[in-house]
Amino acid sequence: MPTRETAPIRVLAVDDDVRFCELLADTLVGCSVATVANEADALARVQAFDFDVVLTDLNLGGPGGIALCQRIAERDPELPVIVITGFGSIETAVAAMRAGAYDFVTKPVEIDALRFTIGRAAGVRALRREVRMLRERVRDEPQTGIIGESVPTLRLLDRVTRVAASDAPVLLRGESGVGKELVARAIHLQSRRARGPWIAVNVAALPPALVEAELFGHTRGAFTGATERRVGLFLSAQGGSLLLDEIGELPIELQPKLLRALEERVIRPVGGDHDVPFDARVIAATNRDLEAAVEAGDFREDLFFRLSVLDLEVPPLRARGRDILLLGQHFLQRFASAAGKDVRTIGPELAQRLLDYPWPGNVRELRNAIDRAVTLCGGSELQVPDVPGRIRDYTRSDVLVVSHNPSELVPMEVVEQRYILRVLEAVGDNKTLAAKVLGLGRKTLYRKLERYGAMARGERTPRLTGGSDGDNDEST
Repeated sequence: MPTRETAPIRVLAVDDDVRFCELLADTLVGCSVATVANEADALARVQAFDFDVVLTDLNLGGPGGIALCQRIAERDPELPVIVITGFGSIETAVAAMRAGAYDFVTKPVEIDALRFTIGRAAGVRALRREVRMLRERVRDEPQTGIIGESVPTLRLLDRVTRVAASDAPVLLRGESGVGKELVARAIHLQSRRARGPWIAVNVAALPPALVEAELFGHTRGAFTGATERRVGLFLSAQGGSLLLDEIGELPIELQPKLLRALEERVIRPVGGDHDVPFDARVIAATNRDLEAAVEAGDFREDLFFRLSVLDLEVPPLRARGRDILLLGQHFLQRFASAAGKDVRTIGPELAQRLLDYPWPGNVRELRNAIDRAVTLCGGSELQVPDVPGRIRDYTRSDVLVVSHNPSELVPMEVVEQRYILRVLEAVGDNKTLAAKVLGLGRKTLYRKLERYGAMARGERTPRLTGGSDGDNDEST
């Protein structure tokens, strides 16, 4: 929950018990507390000042705290109201919640619990405001189609602009679902080739026997079924850009032909007896660890170097912070419009769940989750029950070492193992990238992972002795 050191949580306490208000002002650490004694003064202060939370006694003189909840909800639906009462009946709690109260606290008040509730309520207000602003911000989709304002996204956009000015091959890397094709298209649209054709092909989706003919074309009669000449994708993209998605799945026997095409800017159709020049910019994309594929002999090193003249890493969604909400609102508006439903916003509790969830499927998973939520939503605001159970029930499991009890502390090897596995999870199991983050050589990382696997299987593993673990014995 937010505890703002530089900007205290602004609380308006409404109670005709002056001593109780003074107690709140003295004991609510991290809060700036203003006090009033009645509903009329409370409404005047709410209208004049920007509070984060209103704290009101249920049994005020006159209409009382329930009426105050109703009037605040009418004037400022984003402002949470916490009701305090000495009568903790279910009936009064239900009445307060129906009137728009955020939470219900009984006297005698436990200050620590109240401070926690206030912090949580202030967080909800901040999320409500942010979602409202995001709703307004996504009305005009950026020309690139890449939505986001986080540091990783802004860095990516800057790199896209720089790369677009060149004609050299580009290698886009990133986990499945991060939007590599969208980034490739943004490069094309900002390049001098923007008016030329844009062609994208998923190499992994092509039948292995037909990959060469699809890419380079074929002559009539080149093979059984080739009844007509086909120009192929390289020539179809003439004057424009060609995206080779999932390039890591290109059959090894075709990799020399792609390398020659990139080096000499010519292709030879299947069954042809002469080369044909082409003028298309090649952009490749992959979610595979190509360095590891090179080491394993599954991908040619010379082709890797040729494709990666310009190398862009597309960040995973979990690294993009509040872009998650911006994208969520974008998808919400798109799917609600298509379905003809009056769904306008993401509820604050769901917004927090979306921020906490690690999104292993990245933007694609978020898009599908919002599509489902809009379909199931029965009101104007997406709620937690509308999203899939894996998001609904997710609990963060950060690795922390905070205990002062020696019996609860763990050996350094266990801490290292947990951290390495957490980094691997964060980078989508890309071992080359994980090794760079950890400052290890890839072979060192592989040895550690093999040892962890043996430990998990209960096998006895020899310990390394007589030197270091090899952290700096080869390049990363």
